[in-house]
Amino acid sequence: MSQKQAVARGVDPYFPAHGDIRYRIHRYELALTYRPASNRLGGTARLSAVADREPLREFTLDLADFRLSKVLVDGRAAHYTHRGGKLRIRPAKVISPGAAFTVDVHYTGNPRPVRSQWGGLGWEELTDGALVASQPVGASSWYPCNDRPADKASYQISVTAPTPYTVVVGGRLLARTTRAGSTTWVYEQTAPTSSYLVTVSIGRYETVRLTGGSSAFDARRPVPQTAFVPARLVPEFTTDFGRQTRMMDFFEDVFGPYPFGEYTVVVADEELDVPVEAQGMATFGTNHLGGERASERLVAHELAHQWFGNSLSIADWRHIWLNEGFAKYAEWLWSEHTGGPTAAARAADAHRLLAGQRQDLRLSDPGRRLMFDDRLYQRGGLAVHALRCALGEGAFFRMLKGWTAIHQHGVVTTEGLAAHARQYTTRPLDGVFDGWLHGTVLPPLPTAVR
Repeated sequence: MSQKQAVARGVDPYFPAHGDIRYRIHRYELALTYRPASNRLGGTARLSAVADREPLREFTLDLADFRLSKVLVDGRAAHYTHRGGKLRIRPAKVISPGAAFTVDVHYTGNPRPVRSQWGGLGWEELTDGALVASQPVGASSWYPCNDRPADKASYQISVTAPTPYTVVVGGRLLARTTRAGSTTWVYEQTAPTSSYLVTVSIGRYETVRLTGGSSAFDARRPVPQTAFVPARLVPEFTTDFGRQTRMMDFFEDVFGPYPFGEYTVVVADEELDVPVEAQGMATFGTNHLGGERASERLVAHELAHQWFGNSLSIADWRHIWLNEGFAKYAEWLWSEHTGGPTAAARAADAHRLLAGQRQDLRLSDPGRRLMFDDRLYQRGGLAVHALRCALGEGAFFRMLKGWTAIHQHGVVTTEGLAAHARQYTTRPLDGVFDGWLHGTVLPPLPTAVR
């Protein structure tokens, strides 16, 4: 299947083997048990879904190499095959177009990351605990899912682990009960969530409470902000993340209300190459602490993803720059706001850096090979800065707030952003989008239109 054919059908052109466009999932309920000592995960997953416009005689889920004991569709045993990361299910009765149905999967095994060109994705066993980092296609490493970013659903996740461990999941903690040396943690994420943005972190953590911002769920109260940190690192964390509450306030001023009910930060007791964003949550490594705020730009980057990437999710992975370009620009805005180099100065630095590198990256469709290339982040930030220069200060920030409000908890595309931005100016923006997004040659450094 060509990329053009894949897009026409609604299949992700970069990962055509992932996901199934014949149905939509609107809720996942996961009840899991994990034993860190043996890296053993097991439990059940109930998926509530709706068939699309054609009868469903069979359908697929993405799921790594677990042992399955039972697969039910609407409570009845279904025929299934499971190989190559695909669970193919044939229900006992054909599902009618538009009909709601449930799938129950009982599974157990030793979770391990999904192999990819970027290394292992998904469930990662740590020295003492575990974490999940699924972007872009690692969710199937630990639960059965329709693994494509546009199929967003709510989640309830229950994880039982030995009592000394803390279990952290993006969302609101509903219950925590202890019995016979094990504790069960139950979390609810009501906001629609892409499968790769669901995460779990299991470790020995101290709880740190922060306050600041006002949640879109309840503008009368601050956004609850909680961190889970190895006890010995709490003093460093207090410095390195000491301005996060101010950052939340500032981003709400420029992006609009925080789109979720809470925000959680985990510092895993392990070094990580990069922090990991998830719905309502971000995970950092011990190497991101140091007591000198040296990684504060990354704190800003991950927080900004709650608006750009999480609330506003991309329709498919061609549009990854919409996540990373706006998160990069958030770093520059925070620098500007706190008396550091201005966004214009940061843009000039990025432009000089890119000018000396290959000119083969098309931001609007970078291809699977380059979708996480460092140049995409820098050029993405420059594209956002070019929009700011073209629109002018007032129109640009009105455009940002309009973009996040109109598409809150929805799905976005590059074409959609272009159409949205044109509503905020009488000047043509074709040059901005053609040069920065659709071309490969680096345009001149953008400057404000007078």
